[in-house]
Amino acid sequence: MNVLIIAAKEIHQAIRNRWVLAATLLLAGLALSLTFLGSAPTGNVGVRALDVVVVSLSSLTIFLVPLIALLISHDAIVGDMERGTMLLLLSYPVARWQVLLGKFLGHLAVLAFATCLGYGLAVGALAATGSRIDFDSLLAFAAMVGSSVLLGAAFVAIGYLVSALARDRGTAAGICIGLWLLLVLIYDMALLGVLALDQGRSISATALNAMLLLNPTDAYRLFNLTGFANVSTFAGMAGLAQTTSLTMSVLLAALLSWTLVPLGLAALAFSRREL
Repeated sequence: MNVLIIAAKEIHQAIRNRWVLAATLLLAGLALSLTFLGSAPTGNVGVRALDVVVVSLSSLTIFLVPLIALLISHDAIVGDMERGTMLLLLSYPVARWQVLLGKFLGHLAVLAFATCLGYGLAVGALAATGSRIDFDSLLAFAAMVGSSVLLGAAFVAIGYLVSALARDRGTAAGICIGLWLLLVLIYDMALLGVLALDQGRSISATALNAMLLLNPTDAYRLFNLTGFANVSTFAGMAGLAQTTSLTMSVLLAALLSWTLVPLGLAALAFSRREL
């Protein structure tokens, strides 16, 4: 019960601060733009419109959802400690892990609502224009939305870990922006550079799979762009889908691990932190 009360408080605060509205409008606006711009030529090349939307939104999600998740979570602990509200909250009969879990569920609910509603409008827009939507494309889209929420959960958990360790909000914000740059931009460029230099001499397929799993955005990308044949063919990743040994269940397990491990470490750090 305490967890749900704290989660409801975080949701109410996000609504009051207009985080819900801002995130939903941003995701919906970009999703609709990509839907109409990306699906326009599909009738001429024989590609299903919703498959184009899945590929486009997957690329958008990798950049935008982690950033939103880190922005709403980086001061969840250290911010309340600086404002003095954490000390007041813990004066009630509530455990620290309940505070952490309640805040996490509240922030995740906000992100999930914005993602599902914002991206759901893309399907509604396609249906309104009379585009044909078959079951395979709809299944790939539903998997993309679900994995987008899971990717957001991973970065919310990472933000909580930073917030539990940082000394002030400014430091937490700086670290989170650095982590976003590292995981979303720098990691893949560095990995491509290493693979280009190695030219297949030292890095085995197993090592490459391990390096891909060490980044939640890569696990998300592979899940959505190689997990479904109709999407992987259009995305130009059909060859990778046939050669990689990372199954959809393994990629989902990796995303779940990227949520549970940082959240557990955040709970441990928070339990040992002096107020």
